[in-house]
Amino acid sequence: MLNSKKLFQRRRERTRTALRAKANGKARLSVFRSSKNIYAQIIDDLKGETLASASSLEKDVRKGLKTGADKAAATEIGKLIGERAVSKGVTDVVFDRGGYRFHGRVKALADAAREAGLKF
Repeated sequence: MLNSKKLFQRRRERTRTALRAKANGKARLSVFRSSKNIYAQIIDDLKGETLASASSLEKDVRKGLKTGADKAAATEIGKLIGERAVSKGVTDVVFDRGGYRFHGRVKALADAAREAGLKF
């Protein structure tokens, strides 16, 4: 029987494989959430480099948040990653939710990134 960590890794690899087929050279907006924080990166898989990143650990973001593990923090990180990506000239991305379900903090981050100008 598989434990939950291995099942999560399977889901994550399955979503990334599907995204590679759909990406057509687009950058990938990758989301990682822990029990205390949330992180987002815009990654160019062809070059293997990170174009923009944001997390709830950054000092200017932490000041305005009660905790880094709620929807308010995810919304703030979504706005920030969207602004940083648009300033670097990246508007079209594919959304990599990792192995997480698309609800709660992950959905809040995605909605805020769309409002900030990202298209996915």
